Amino acid sequence: MGSPSYRLAVAITVPSTGEFLVARQPRPPSPPEEDEDYRRFVDSDLYDLPAAPLEPLVGEPRSEVAVAGADSATGLDLSRLDVSAALDQIFDRFGLPDGMRGEWRRLKYVEEAEFGPDAGVNTVFLIGSLVSKLDGLPESCKWMTKECALGLLSEAKPGSDRIGQYAYIGLMNSRLSSNSTAVPALPSQEFPPGITLVPMKSKTLQPFRTTNLVVVRATNGAGESTCSDFFACGDALLLDPGCSSQVHAELADLVDSLPKKLLVLVTHHHHDHIEGLSVVQRCNPDSVLLAHQNTMNRIGKGNWQIDYTSVTGGEKICIGDQELQVIYAPGHTDGHMGLLHVNTNTLIVGDHCVGHGSATLDSRSGGNMKDYFETTYKFLDLSPHVIIPMHGRINLWPKHMLCGYLRNRRSREASILQSIENGAQTLFEVVSKTYSDVDRKLWIPASFNVRLHVDHLNSQHKLPKGTYCRII
Repeated sequence: MGSPSYRLAVAITVPSTGEFLVARQPRPPSPPEEDEDYRRFVDSDLYDLPAAPLEPLVGEPRSEVAVAGADSATGLDLSRLDVSAALDQIFDRFGLPDGMRGEWRRLKYVEEAEFGPDAGVNTVFLIGSLVSKLDGLPESCKWMTKECALGLLSEAKPGSDRIGQYAYIGLMNSRLSSNSTAVPALPSQEFPPGITLVPMKSKTLQPFRTTNLVVVRATNGAGESTCSDFFACGDALLLDPGCSSQVHAELADLVDSLPKKLLVLVTHHHHDHIEGLSVVQRCNPDSVLLAHQNTMNRIGKGNWQIDYTSVTGGEKICIGDQELQVIYAPGHTDGHMGLLHVNTNTLIVGDHCVGHGSATLDSRSGGNMKDYFETTYKFLDLSPHVIIPMHGRINLWPKHMLCGYLRNRRSREASILQSIENGAQTLFEVVSKTYSDVDRKLWIPASFNVRLHVDHLNSQHKLPKGTYCRII
């Protein structure tokens, strides 16, 4: 898996006013000739602590940069990393005035949990203080209080300014992200507030090795539901307990640490999303399972033996002071569900998207390309601030990501049609021509998508006459 990479994030604060500096983050690049259909979907501005890659030190460190407490954290020798170069990059990239340079103090060191497929990105947080705010800040930077930032995070409105994870983890969350669940043995990440991701080892498809177990808990301290007129209420929620038997003991410890009024929601029936259901049921027989009827029809009795509550989309769920809404999201399967965390405008998308690469649709379980396109547009219309996939890292540019998925699927579909028009006679020939740029080990799951693309083309009457039955 290799070694992790590092990033440096800096908190520049003014203690007298309680403010800190945030910088507007550069948007990911889009194709130069973007289609009009995509240009209407634009993510709102994202502000976060200034940050830059932190590379290994070559040569002697520069003496003008002093970091107090550089030796205070375990697991990282900061003297072996080029802090000076990272600071230079931050100041140059965001146009910060030299008056902000000076002494720094080590704030915290956060090791990223294993989201995959790479070895992770660990973050060093430094903090520096100013006597007063400096003039001459670039337009992309502004001062903000913690209260204002928490408001933007916890009372999010679609289209409003957004706050990134460095500001929250570095300054607003008093606990290290790796300790944000009740089970310190499980590396995890809390972001946005109230949502904890616990990547747990599962029998999933490569290149991933884990499935994100999502834990939602009340942030009001009391841990008791404060909502009324909701479809389901609880004091905690688990989403997709799909870990393999090797970590069932850790899952049991986590379930035991949660309130007994527990809701469990599964996005779909695949093994890497439900294998831990029996553990949840054993540890908390009173927990309530929420799932689409098509999903429950495919979940064996060995996974869940008691009653469940069917959801179809639109249901509102209350977890303490947290409000969520179930989203019917077919495409990956015909019972696939998403979940919107209303407080933070965060969209949990199941396997509709993944943190790296593209998603595979299950043609054997009602997967459907037309549904997949429609669900993607449904997600875009929600204007989420954050996307949480069940495999891989969160994504802070949701509309950019979703438009990328649309582009990819349309490009593949055009290539499939072209290969058929050019004489491809079998499913294998279509796959080999369309996915020639992809590792052959992935051709079998890719063939599921090809079948569904051919179905979609056929439904639009785009296939050459007589080719559909031969290929499918």
